[in-house]
Amino acid sequence: MVEKAQVYQTILVGIDGSEQAKRAFEKAVETADRNRAKLIIAYVVESQAYTTGDFASTGIEMAVTDVADQKQMLHGYLEQAKKAGIKEVQTVLAFGSPRQLMSQQLPKQYHIDLIMVGQSGLNAVERFMMGSVSAAITRDAPCDVLIIRSK
Repeated sequence: MVEKAQVYQTILVGIDGSEQAKRAFEKAVETADRNRAKLIIAYVVESQAYTTGDFASTGIEMAVTDVADQKQMLHGYLEQAKKAGIKEVQTVLAFGSPRQLMSQQLPKQYHIDLIMVGQSGLNAVERFMMGSVSAAITRDAPCDVLIIRSK
């Protein structure tokens, strides 16, 4: 008996400005193209980063600048996906826990059947202190997950 090939309909790719995320995006575009799938490009802002410590006016200005930069980055990825022939593509800028949003909330909200993320870019101490977002997604997501490793 021949099994039917897996076809993905909606792919979520997480970006964060890292080289690993860029590779994940490139592979997500290829996968969306092969599957004629919708592509959701998400940037999750760790909201805790802006709510801890001394949040003086310079912190507020930095947060506004960061959000503007993230929106610009998302727009750039959106344009790249369109140029690559992806017909259904959208971006999401979300605030909160990347682990929770990427592994649970966004997949449910957008009916995701494949999540693609880069391998953790954290060093050993950061992984020990915070844990890996990609590991949390792999553990908690309700759908298939593909971790893109560094070259």
